[in-house]
Amino acid sequence: MEAYSADRSLKGKLRRRLALLSQRRPVQMKLERPMVTFSFDDAPASAADAGAKTLELRGIRGTWYFSAGLAGQDGPMGAYAVEADARRLAQAGHEIACHTFSHLDCGQAKARAITEDVDRNAEALNAWGAAPAESFAYPYGDVSTAAKTVLSGRYRTLRTVQAGLVEDGADANQLPSVGIEGPEGEAAAMRWLDRAAERKAWLILYTHDVAQSPSPWGCTPEALGHIADAAKARGFDIVTAAEGAKRLGL
Repeated sequence: MEAYSADRSLKGKLRRRLALLSQRRPVQMKLERPMVTFSFDDAPASAADAGAKTLELRGIRGTWYFSAGLAGQDGPMGAYAVEADARRLAQAGHEIACHTFSHLDCGQAKARAITEDVDRNAEALNAWGAAPAESFAYPYGDVSTAAKTVLSGRYRTLRTVQAGLVEDGADANQLPSVGIEGPEGEAAAMRWLDRAAERKAWLILYTHDVAQSPSPWGCTPEALGHIADAAKARGFDIVTAAEGAKRLGL
């Protein structure tokens, strides 16, 4: 499977800007301590293995956004996790979340196609024994008004890859997040941790594969561990996406 990127045309940029104004579900923030979530998009097998072990060694649980249709396939980030991986993650207390079945670009797909693909993912994850997904991440981070309309109310949160913090007034249907990706991913995450600590905000971190030689979209186990250690040292509440949403009353 070749790498794919979301529409970066002027039309695509305008569509994403318009989506920011539609179907908003404002968040009300009153946190005593900042929160951070560690999440993994597409659920590469390495994230289900090395990523999970890195968190578990520190008593941390994370969120894996599964596209069940990718299970067992090879992609630009290596092999994708399979049913047995999802079961093991869930049994260990991690969150299994939704990323559509086929890794559909929700920014360009029609509303019906989005609904059908998400329904198919729900059926697949249910067959794997996973609890109903409470959290959703837009594949490629791409979003549209149509996507927000059909998905609003179905999950506690809908997450993008737009860099930022979840603060008062943030849109639960289009939450920002920060990627731990590439050689500068660790340093960038550390800077965002500092900002979140200062503002008592919720920082949602995401990455993809977790390996000694990661793809441009992944990170090393060491980088993930350093960030987790820093979050604990700074007094963050480390939560899954679903738990973070519950604490905000979503």
